[in-house]
Amino acid sequence: MGPVAGLDKRAMAALSAGHLATDFANGALPALLPFYVVKFDLSYTLVGVTILAWAASSSVVQPLFGFFSDRRGALWLLPAGLAVGGVGMALAAVAPSYWTMLLLVTVSGFGTAAYHPEGSKFAAYASGERRASGMSLFSIGGNMGYALGPIVTTALVLQFGLRGGLFLALPPLAVAVLLRARTRHLRSFSPGPGGAAQRGEERPGAMALLLGVIAFRSVAWFGLIAFVPLWEVAQGRSEAYGNRVLAFMLLAGGIGTLVAGPLADRIGRRPVLLVSVAGIGPLILLYLLVGGLAGAAALALVGVCVIGTFGVTMVMSQEYLPSHIGMASGLSIGLSIGLGGMAAVGLGALADSVDLESALYVCAAAPVAALALGLTLPSSRTRRALTPEPVVQ
Repeated sequence: MGPVAGLDKRAMAALSAGHLATDFANGALPALLPFYVVKFDLSYTLVGVTILAWAASSSVVQPLFGFFSDRRGALWLLPAGLAVGGVGMALAAVAPSYWTMLLLVTVSGFGTAAYHPEGSKFAAYASGERRASGMSLFSIGGNMGYALGPIVTTALVLQFGLRGGLFLALPPLAVAVLLRARTRHLRSFSPGPGGAAQRGEERPGAMALLLGVIAFRSVAWFGLIAFVPLWEVAQGRSEAYGNRVLAFMLLAGGIGTLVAGPLADRIGRRPVLLVSVAGIGPLILLYLLVGGLAGAAALALVGVCVIGTFGVTMVMSQEYLPSHIGMASGLSIGLSIGLGGMAAVGLGALADSVDLESALYVCAAAPVAALALGLTLPSSRTRRALTPEPVVQ
C-alpha cells in the first residue's frame, strides 16, 4: 500500500520510539563532556572538537544514506543504526584516552546518520495528509530522548562513575529489537516497483534558503548544547546542575513540538518557523544577562523555539524536494548537525581565546541571519502526494 490519508499510530509509535532511543544516546554526549573535561584535562577547543567529531560522522553521510533510501530503501538501517549509535556512545563513556573516546563518538554518529533519513521518510509516509503533525510526533521521540539522555547519564555517572555509561546501550538495543519486529508493518507503507506516484515540483532554490536558515539556527543551538553545562560550572554551580538546566531546555522543546506541528498544519509552516527563529536571540540574551530562574525559563523557551520547529523544517525540506524526500531529510538533519558541530569548534576556540560568555553572545547573534533568510522563503505547501519508493529488507 502507499501513503495513507490518515496518520497510522502504530507505525508512528515505533518510529518515534526509535528516534527517542537514537537521540537518547546522542543526548548523553553533552552530559559526559564536563566529566571528560576533568578526566582528560580538555580545553574548550577540544570540547568543540568532540562535538564536531560526532556531528561530522552523523551528518556528512546522512544525505548519502538518504540517497540510498530514495533509490532502494533499507528498513534494516533503522535497527542497525540504533544498535551502532547506542553501543558506540556507551563504550565512549569508558574510553581510556581522549582519542579513543573521539573514535567511539564518531562511530556512534554513524549510527545516528543511518537511522534519521530512513526513519523520517517512513514517518512522512505514515503521516498521510497530516504531515507536520506526524513529523512532530516523530520529532518528539527524538526530543524526549535527547532530554532524557543528560538526566539518565548524569545519574549513572554520579552513581557508578563513568563505567555507568555502559548502561546507555540498553535502551537503543531494546528498541532495535522492537523495530526489527515491526519491519513488515512499516514496509507496507511503500509499494513495490511500478507503484503509482505523483511528483510535485522540485524547488532547489527554496531548499537552499531553508538550509541556510537551518545552518544559522544550528550555530546557536549546538553552541548551547556544548557550553550551557560548562557555563553553569563557570558560574560556580555543579556539573549536575548544569546538566539539569540543559535537560530542562530539551524537555521544554519536546513539549513545544506538540504545539508547533499541529499549528504548522493549521496556519502554515513558514509563519511558525519565522516566529520561532525571531525569539531565539532575545531569549539567549535573557538567559545570559538575568540568570537564575528567569534565565532558566528563557532557556526553556529557546528549546521550544528550536526543537519545536525541527519537525516543521524537515517537512518543509520534503515539500521543497518531493521526489527525493529521503535525501531532503538527510540534508535538513545532516546539515543542521554538521554545521552545528563546526560552529562548536569555532565557539570553543573563541571561549579559549576570549571567554565563554563571548561565545554564547555569538549564539545569540546567529539567529538574526537565520531570520533574514527565512523572510525570503516561499510557502512549502503542495497538494501533490508523496512519492513512494521500493523498500528492500
